[in-house]
Amino acid sequence: MKTKVIFVCQNCAAQSPKWVGKCAGCGSWNSFVEENFVDNPSNLRQTINTGDAPVLLSEVNIKEDHRLKIGIEELDRVLGGGIVPGSVILIGGDPGIGKSTLSLQASSLLSLGGYKVLYISGEESVKQTKLRADRLGTKPKDNFYIVNQIDLNLIIEYINRLSPDVVIIDSIQVIYQPEISSSPGSVSQVRECAGILTHLAKTKGIALFIIGHVTKEGALAGPRVLEHIVDTVLYFEGERYSIYRILRATKNRFGSTNEIGVFEMTSLGLRQVTNPSEIFLSERPKDTAGSVVVSILEGTRPMLVEIQALVSSASFGMVRRRSQGFDYNRLSLLVAVLEKKIGLHLADKDIFLNVAGGIKIIDPAADLGVVVAIASALLEKNVSPEIVLLGEVGLASEVRSISQAIVRINEAQKLGFKRCLLPNNNLKSKLDLKNGKIEILGIDWVEEALELI
Repeated sequence: MKTKVIFVCQNCAAQSPKWVGKCAGCGSWNSFVEENFVDNPSNLRQTINTGDAPVLLSEVNIKEDHRLKIGIEELDRVLGGGIVPGSVILIGGDPGIGKSTLSLQASSLLSLGGYKVLYISGEESVKQTKLRADRLGTKPKDNFYIVNQIDLNLIIEYINRLSPDVVIIDSIQVIYQPEISSSPGSVSQVRECAGILTHLAKTKGIALFIIGHVTKEGALAGPRVLEHIVDTVLYFEGERYSIYRILRATKNRFGSTNEIGVFEMTSLGLRQVTNPSEIFLSERPKDTAGSVVVSILEGTRPMLVEIQALVSSASFGMVRRRSQGFDYNRLSLLVAVLEKKIGLHLADKDIFLNVAGGIKIIDPAADLGVVVAIASALLEKNVSPEIVLLGEVGLASEVRSISQAIVRINEAQKLGFKRCLLPNNNLKSKLDLKNGKIEILGIDWVEEALELI
């Protein structure tokens, strides 16, 4: 077996015979690392080949696959209703955010449901994992197996011997293929190990969880091909010192990519939050300028979140625009609308925007709330704590219609809000409210919203 030295980009897996400063594929600097390349690749994939021959698509018999219910409703929702047998799920997130904790809790519940689980811990010994399981209070059955191993050949041997229903790899960056001379965590190792494990899961119908670390830029460590070969990609979001965690699906072949799961980190592990709106608004200050409530939609789940704005005079003539949980470019656009169309003087003001609770908003229905929060902070006028704002703002300061308005309004009613500002176009369709205790005010322009509030 002949080997040669090549340089591989750690971001996009581009190869070069010599070291270069800038990658021509992805444009990143200083990302090339020296690796030993094997001319004759491993024939390990041939040993797990099922030998299936091509068949006619019209002759394929389809039956509804039974999803494996984990027992954690937030996780089941994000996965699309449970785990599909033979699917490969990638879980990414910052160190310490709860990837291993959630995997261990899910494994324990799956074993209680009668499924055979194999937990491969490459970063912790068996005793350390046992201590963590005792701390979390998990009580798995006798069908929960655990092993500390990073050799891919031995891992495949364990899987063939036990024939588990679910396998958890913690984490893919420490697993290595001995026939590849590069170190664990390199592009070659991550790509080859993930490809072999995925092929094994597909051929044997095993549900496979792969835990992956992320880089300082927030992307999964290793090549982007890791996201392409799996069926589902889940990302943990949340501030490091916040107790709340958001689990978001960025890719899902068996469900929606708009669903999120909300968890709270406690001493006993991750606890699911069934009513996130109430949690996110529990510490909202009363009678404070720059604080408004908007209703956003994540998949089929409506959530009420608080948007806070702070406007102050700029120092040394340099204005600052900062946003936490809201797109910076969108914030700049809405500030320009306030200046040009509404006439608010913001050119010499520092503007800071924060979405409380660590939520990241991508729903355009929050535009009206952002505009009102900035205007309230600038004018030092409070917004009623009993009002919720809905609407997308256009460049002419018009308030555009939003999707699924009735679902958002019913969520606001549930939490006791008395008034709702809504685009007039949404009022043209009949709103089937659960009860009529909330007053709905239709608007067409941002100026109307500021006058009413």
